[in-house]
Amino acid sequence: MADGIEFIVQGGIARITLARPEKGNAIDLALARALLSAAIACETDGAIRCVVLTGQGRLFCAGGDVGAMKAAGDALPALLAELIATLHAAVSRLARMPKPLLVLVNGPAAGAGFSLAMLGDIVLAGWSAHYTAAYGAIGLTADGGLSWLLPRLVGLRAAQEIVLTNRRIGAEEAERIGLLTRAVDDQALAAEGEVMAKKLVGAPVAALGAVRALIKESYESSFETQLDRELRSMSIAATAEAKEGLAAFFAKRTPNFTGD
Repeated sequence: MADGIEFIVQGGIARITLARPEKGNAIDLALARALLSAAIACETDGAIRCVVLTGQGRLFCAGGDVGAMKAAGDALPALLAELIATLHAAVSRLARMPKPLLVLVNGPAAGAGFSLAMLGDIVLAGWSAHYTAAYGAIGLTADGGLSWLLPRLVGLRAAQEIVLTNRRIGAEEAERIGLLTRAVDDQALAAEGEVMAKKLVGAPVAALGAVRALIKESYESSFETQLDRELRSMSIAATAEAKEGLAAFFAKRTPNFTGD
């Protein structure tokens, strides 16, 4: 473990665990730097086929380290600039990497932790998880991509109400309004996550990465532009994975996309 992050790669799965449980996995500069380092490894290491992000302890992530913010005094603007720039570099790489991201929300998520909890392509949460924007309570504004992710997941009006009022969103409501893929019993979260991670690591990772990019780009594209992007993406994807998928289909066998 380095600076609040536990990073393990095994069997093609990279597991990033926020590991400051005594601080609610709050994000300080050291943790943000370690998260960026892990995100760069996930983005660039060809042996990594999917990434799992979760938290250690009772909380998923309490957001930014408010203790460090208070201690900064008049240097708070400089601290926030460096902290958020580092966090955003990590978030951008996790969002854009050509590999699927699975997020396991093991408990409450607030502030930037709320942002991280929404970042996955697939998000599983325990019933004890809940979400709070929290920024207004300390006189700050959204970061970590929350202002981009939240309205796209739940709609403009709901996003405005959630952020402006700091209303707590429980797991049941979060599932209903689309903040997460599925809520499960707390005790089953790790096992459900393992099943999903193994499914993703055995999938055609290049194709999943391309589709991941297409879905994100669709928000800024016209219909015709997106059609062209789909065409180009399909042509690029017609490589070894596609050949294996087609061969397995006609042989009536399970495809082996990992080459193991």
